Amino acid sequence: MSKIETAVEDAVQKILEDYPDFELIDVEYVKEGNYFLRVFIDKPGGFELDDCQTISEKLSDMLDQDEKLSSMLNDNYMLEVSSPGIDRILKKDRDFVREAGKKVDVSLFKPRDEDPLKGKKFFTGILIGLENKIVSVEIEDGSRLEVPLKEIGQIRLHVDF
Repeated sequence: MSKIETAVEDAVQKILEDYPDFELIDVEYVKEGNYFLRVFIDKPGGFELDDCQTISEKLSDMLDQDEKLSSMLNDNYMLEVSSPGIDRILKKDRDFVREAGKKVDVSLFKPRDEDPLKGKKFFTGILIGLENKIVSVEIEDGSRLEVPLKEIGQIRLHVDF
């Protein structure tokens, strides 16, 4: 995580002290043409539009008033505060604990040759957990895959349509 993301995460955590049901999921500071500062927050029952607006306004004020934070950010950034969505990406250790037992979609950086994947780069299964940087997933045939976290490009909650 970059210094900017860490500093913003600390600022958001201070704001969320007044909102005990809210949980900071992630902070991203990325350049996609323009700079975007994205803050993902959730709460039991779902993070709603009014929640986004409230936190966005408080964070915007804090970023404007805090000279250290404002000096770290590019002058032309877009602030986005939102829910991580139903197909949220799992990144932090606590994500793997919270979402254990749920169906996930796993995308590997490169195909694995071991059975039962046989050269597959993508698979779906039930998340067992994360231990010592190894992700355990039970796949459709009932077998348990253990994949080093460094080999996983992305793991997100599965959504059935």
